[in-house]
Amino acid sequence: MAGLVRIISFFKSLLFPAYITRFSNLTKIIGYRFNKTEYLEQAFTHRSVSSEPRENYERLEFLGDAVIDIIISRELMRYYPDGDEGLLTKKRSALVQQSFLSKIGNMLNIMDYLIVEPNVDLENEKVVNKQQANLVEALIGALYLDGGIKPAKTVIINTIWKHRNEAWKTINYKGQLIEYCHAHGIKNPKFHLANVSGPDHQKTFEIHVSINGNEYPTGIGTDKKTAEQSAAQNALKSLIG
Repeated sequence: MAGLVRIISFFKSLLFPAYITRFSNLTKIIGYRFNKTEYLEQAFTHRSVSSEPRENYERLEFLGDAVIDIIISRELMRYYPDGDEGLLTKKRSALVQQSFLSKIGNMLNIMDYLIVEPNVDLENEKVVNKQQANLVEALIGALYLDGGIKPAKTVIINTIWKHRNEAWKTINYKGQLIEYCHAHGIKNPKFHLANVSGPDHQKTFEIHVSINGNEYPTGIGTDKKTAEQSAAQNALKSLIG
């Protein structure tokens, strides 16, 4: 079957011009027009269509994963100039985890472009989430091969990095703050409920954190737990930079 999908794609492009423009909405969204549409075709071809390594998205997914890692790592080092390896690793893990990449794929309506056999169960939420994450990585890999690091970086910044705070909501900042204090021989942080405002159905909680008598910026949330996480995040930013 080697080359078969590519040959079929070529003849379809001659007979049906719409075939090569099926990705037009996606390319508009990401702001990049591919020089070689075969990279896009490969990036969205599922293994069920072809098991040949050069004819499905798995190799591009592998490459895209590495490109995302390096771009996100560099941005994190800029964002946290004094952040240690532990902080940077946790932040990056939240941004490259499957569940978050799946959300990015959903924002791009990325499943609309998947070329897949009917026997793949796309009614299964776990299957869809995995596919969306895989396709985001494959798309980045295709961008890198077609245009180099610049277009790949632009898309990563405009999608994954742009929505970083959404991913970081899953991080346990309170736990991290306690770990930080233990590691540096500092007393455990103390969380104080400073204020509760708003009607019963829409309350706003304000939490203060104090460490060794030092107060840190207030955390705000719609419940006490969220406000504590926000306060812990603010304290970490002050302590780590």
